[in-house]
Amino acid sequence: MTSSDTTGFPVLDEDRPTQAPGTWGERLRRFGYVARPGPGIRERLVPPFPQPSARLWQFLRVGPDRVHRCAKAMDWLGPVLVTVLAGVIRFWHLGRPRALVFDETYYAKDAWSLLRLGYEGTWPDRKTADPQILADPQVIPLSDTGSFVAHPPTGKWVIALGEWMFGLDPFGWRFMTAALGTLSVLMLCRIGRRLFRSTFLGCLAGALLAVDGLHVVMSRTALLDLVVMFFVLAAFGCLLIDRDHARARLAADLPVGADGHIGPNAHTGDRTGTGARPWRLAAGLCLGLAASTKWNGLYVLVFFVILTLLWDVGARRVAGARRPYRAVLRKDFGWSVLSLVPVAGLTYLAAWTGWFLSDDGYARHWADGRGGTWSWIPAPLRSLWHYQHAVYEFNVGLHTPHTYDSSPWSWLVLGRPVLFHYESPKSGQDGCHTAADCTQTVLALGTPLLWWSACCALVYLLFRWALRRDWRAGAVLCGVGAGYLPWFLYQDRTVFSFYAVVFVPFLCLAVAMTLGALAGPPGASDTRRTVGAVVAAGLVLLIAWNFIYFFPLYTGQTIPYADWQARMWLGTWV
Repeated sequence: MTSSDTTGFPVLDEDRPTQAPGTWGERLRRFGYVARPGPGIRERLVPPFPQPSARLWQFLRVGPDRVHRCAKAMDWLGPVLVTVLAGVIRFWHLGRPRALVFDETYYAKDAWSLLRLGYEGTWPDRKTADPQILADPQVIPLSDTGSFVAHPPTGKWVIALGEWMFGLDPFGWRFMTAALGTLSVLMLCRIGRRLFRSTFLGCLAGALLAVDGLHVVMSRTALLDLVVMFFVLAAFGCLLIDRDHARARLAADLPVGADGHIGPNAHTGDRTGTGARPWRLAAGLCLGLAASTKWNGLYVLVFFVILTLLWDVGARRVAGARRPYRAVLRKDFGWSVLSLVPVAGLTYLAAWTGWFLSDDGYARHWADGRGGTWSWIPAPLRSLWHYQHAVYEFNVGLHTPHTYDSSPWSWLVLGRPVLFHYESPKSGQDGCHTAADCTQTVLALGTPLLWWSACCALVYLLFRWALRRDWRAGAVLCGVGAGYLPWFLYQDRTVFSFYAVVFVPFLCLAVAMTLGALAGPPGASDTRRTVGAVVAAGLVLLIAWNFIYFFPLYTGQTIPYADWQARMWLGTWV
């Protein structure tokens, strides 16, 4: 029950029911038909991690014990090395430009207000406040009057942690997004390893994320979307671990037959519980933190609940359940929903603790003394509901034209990146050493060759999921869809392409899986695998070169105007 692997390891078609004795396959065996040996039921439920290839190590004359130790070390050493590279890129001259770029003017100041007041206070207009914050000596014109804000507080609390450690300056308010951006690369390496059962492909996915321009810019800017991305990716990783653990419990409960064979069992598939699932609770916590950073995290919660339930259906089908959907409804559905939705809801409420404890937060006492149908609900909760309704009305009604807003249809092809920062130093000023003028820009643009490759990779994954029933492709597509598709509901709203950073890790997983397919399955000829590996390596090198070429635009470096103009590959990028 296997199909050829396009990523260098077996593909387990785990959602296909196992043939029982007396089926067509059993009848064919009477006439001499011998099926290819496939993995056992337990291996299909929890595929083992592959062992390192013996051919290379025998050539190098390395003993099996040392091979095993090296392979175990690379499980973590590889991801750590990729993460170090990502950290160097993200923390290099993090305080540059010394400015409140784009929406940092809101979130950096709100974060400082949360740190000082526990809620968002009031600041003067940005033309007054921003120069005072950046001045020496610094002036912080914060008022304790509660201010209406459009997003929940968790992401701003994250930014505030950096300001608490390093102060209200560019390095301080960008520190935590840079740290989370770096850690997300480590997480993606490990997630890719577990998803593909390949340390190499996991590290490849992480390396692609490390050199994505949009991820780098968002990691070096104190905006909320990178924080949402981090918690969404963490939730996906938790659900992936939960999937393996739950399937391992089913596998362990399968009975051994008199002949020593382990096969599917209807009682196990229909009746066996999967026990405590702490990783699913952790996923609920992460999804609550994502939603309490920006509301688009709520859509991810819905997608991931459906995803994990479908994973449970597949597991019970492989284990032998006669009616896997009914078995999931009886044994898994309730705990799945309780582990994710209520935990996320309680996390969302906990994020507002500072507002609940305050007296001056915006609309904090709106419900005090009010009667009506819902008066039995505590006044602070009704006040928060009123506040959230006002925020919803503001967000769905935000139609103000903006120079850099764009339709979600253009995001994947990088139709309209967002210019976060632009300066034009004269010759002899601020590192401009040419006779002509120079530019300093921070452009929220994904690495073009990576994103355009991802468009092709998504088509391949649709094929793998729809026609080959590859659950890994479905999982990656779910992550992309959760972060991307909901924005099509708000095409009349002012939206920006940098919102796509939430699903960038899943694009990197898609490209890594496709590159594994290019490298060829294990059973392919040496010529096929050599050609495939060369093509895949060539594409990776082109992506790396493309990132290096655009690197000055991601980090605000001073470059000649002609060099900036040469990098404007599309007219819509200007």
